[in-house]
Amino acid sequence: MESECRVPSACCRPRVLVLQALFWSLVSLRVFGAALLSEEKTTAAERPCWLLEDFVVTAECSPCTAFQTTSWASCGPTGFVERVNCTRSNKDEYKSCRSSLLEERLFWRFEASMLVLTLSSSVVVVLRQRLLDRLASEKVRRQIESI
Repeated sequence: MESECRVPSACCRPRVLVLQALFWSLVSLRVFGAALLSEEKTTAAERPCWLLEDFVVTAECSPCTAFQTTSWASCGPTGFVERVNCTRSNKDEYKSCRSSLLEERLFWRFEASMLVLTLSSSVVVVLRQRLLDRLASEKVRRQIESI
């Protein structure tokens, strides 16, 4: 009599388990390492004024030009920048911002990728179910022929 377990025995071999543990530890190291490296380690004197005090937005969020993208550090993270005026020090500085256009584009890209993932997963489920049905039919046919 065959086992009712649906997990392939190849997945439970020690070598496979070690390889899976190694893979997931490398993925975790990559994610957490990137998070640690991205932390800003600047002193209070090097920080922009809008991090330390209240500010007023003087120019709305707009896309950076090619020159601004290469020369301004604030254009790097999002490609959009807004001009702010710090109230206490009365300094004008530029601050990276997220535009609604960028957010909308990212949202629709996410929606499209989820649609593709859903469709591909559905196809895999249907094909797997057909394979399992065919294997069950073969098993029943073999049992009937052995009688």
